[in-house]
Amino acid sequence: GIKPLVTFHHFTSPLWFAAQGGWENPESIDLFSRYCEKVARHLGDLITLVCTINEINFTAQLDAKNFIPMERRRSVMNAAAKSMGVKHFSSPPLGEPALITDNMLKAHHQGRLAIKSVTPNVAVGLSLTMIDMQAVSGGEKKLKELQYAIEDRFLEEIKHDDYVGVQAYTREIINEDGFMPVEKGAELTQMGYEFWPNALEATIRHAASIVRVPIYVTENGVGIAEDTKRIEYINGALKGLSRCLEDGIDVKSYIHWSLMDNFEWTNGYEPTFGLIAVDRQTFKRTLKPSAKFLGKIARENAFSS
Repeated sequence: GIKPLVTFHHFTSPLWFAAQGGWENPESIDLFSRYCEKVARHLGDLITLVCTINEINFTAQLDAKNFIPMERRRSVMNAAAKSMGVKHFSSPPLGEPALITDNMLKAHHQGRLAIKSVTPNVAVGLSLTMIDMQAVSGGEKKLKELQYAIEDRFLEEIKHDDYVGVQAYTREIINEDGFMPVEKGAELTQMGYEFWPNALEATIRHAASIVRVPIYVTENGVGIAEDTKRIEYINGALKGLSRCLEDGIDVKSYIHWSLMDNFEWTNGYEPTFGLIAVDRQTFKRTLKPSAKFLGKIARENAFSS
């Protein structure tokens, strides 16, 4: 009874692709489209939904936050190219943000058509990393500017997709200069951002205000050591989602991140997002109370009184 939602591109790329310039290369659009067609032809009868590109707006988001300064990006890419013996190397979120973003959006549209040409009944969309952005007095104009660059531009691009995937974890406070540091004394997660389960409801509502397609929550969760806090986070997030449903917003899924404690990119194994703990020495899996909590809600399709 499991319906697979298959992501065709989740950040990582083949070395040969990155060595040709990655998503900066205009040929990346046709290469991705060809890949989509091939995968759909071989696996299409097993797939219910396709996410072409995970968090296609991630590079734009990191660029807006100046998370990795351009000089540092170029330094890393040059070092990677040298180590591989090639002239150029690029892989998001490194590289030229505007060029990467334009090519990835074109690749999504062309890839979607390629998948539909083979498996017309498969629902195709993409996922966006979204933030509950809140402005302090004087920051309203900057909020709109950032929200357009990071989210709205992408939402407007995918109005004709079969769905949009919303991925939400936290909030950011915006003033007239941009993103503010996390408020002193705020409760933080292992990722360093604020513990904020209300982010899910806010981002669903924002997406629904721009697109009129079904919304799939494709990621939501919290990296935190205390599992009681994970239960609190899930409970808050799902109650917000239920309010969206009560208001008629077409939300089709809640996919928790993550089933098991995972390797979280540059943060390694330190953040624990899983409903299931993993012992990295023995690989033993242990069900956490949060897994039982979420499972009970899923089975009953309701909150316990």
